[in-house]
Amino acid sequence: MDVSWYAWFAVIAVIAIALAADLLLFHRHAHEVSVREAAVTSAGWILAGLGFGVIVWLAWGHAPAAEYFSGYLIEKSLSVDNIFIMASLLGYFAVASRDRHRVLFWGVVGALLLRGLLIGTAVPLLKTFHWAIYALGAGLILSGIRMATHHQVDMHPDENPVLRRLGRVVPCTPHHDGQKLFTRREGRVMATPLFAALVAVEATDIVFATDSIPAIFSVTDEPFLIFTSNAFAILGMRALYFCLAGSVERFRYLRQGLAIILTFVGTKMVLSMIVHVPTVGSLGVIGAVLTISIGASIYADRREQSRHSARTDFAVHAQARPESRL
Repeated sequence: MDVSWYAWFAVIAVIAIALAADLLLFHRHAHEVSVREAAVTSAGWILAGLGFGVIVWLAWGHAPAAEYFSGYLIEKSLSVDNIFIMASLLGYFAVASRDRHRVLFWGVVGALLLRGLLIGTAVPLLKTFHWAIYALGAGLILSGIRMATHHQVDMHPDENPVLRRLGRVVPCTPHHDGQKLFTRREGRVMATPLFAALVAVEATDIVFATDSIPAIFSVTDEPFLIFTSNAFAILGMRALYFCLAGSVERFRYLRQGLAIILTFVGTKMVLSMIVHVPTVGSLGVIGAVLTISIGASIYADRREQSRHSARTDFAVHAQARPESRL
């Protein structure tokens, strides 16, 4: 796949313009993002990601497009699990609802820079030391097993070594100051809890990147496709957060689905010298697992709600029955 420098320039320019417009036009003033606004924005980012896949198809053919869509779907699905962790972190630091978009915005910017650095480092290393692909595959299998056996993730930001060192390097105040990351107190420049929340979000993303980047290497080794699939999936993560952050319990089987995906792509990487799974086949497996896990979660949630309603109706009738006899 031959990607010219102006294709890279065009993609990075579009991403920069989109981020600037999002911050300066749509979220210039702090406000609480409604579910409707988040849903519309999320749909727009999804359409942008799918539209770029169509551009890849037209420019380079169906094989690179299938690799892009597979990488996009992997990163998008794993970012959902990341969203639930971010919700816990923002709650821990008592970030107001109207200020959360600002934290997530800079979190996305940091995530894009981090992914670019990781991809730029990992691609040359894997081409030089091809055996490392098997180590990455084994790591993904272990991550899948760990995700399947640990149903809940306990967040302890006070035990995070990054945050502990932050307090030693930068003086911090326990008081918020609107959307400011730094404020002046008693003549000193101090970091606010908003900045600590941003650092925690970035530290968490580093952990998730160690899963998502190797997972995408299971479907493509083209840096352009790896970066763009990551970028378009991450750009929609803020809007997706405001859609899903309050409904963690409804997706009870999603972590099991993500565990299966990680185990699948890890196994594919480990057995790449023996068994070749076509990219379209990988895309089908990933899509099917996500569909089944989300569908099963919604079905279980509705069934539980109907049972709860039935119990409530029974209790109401049971209480009313003695009165009707009188």
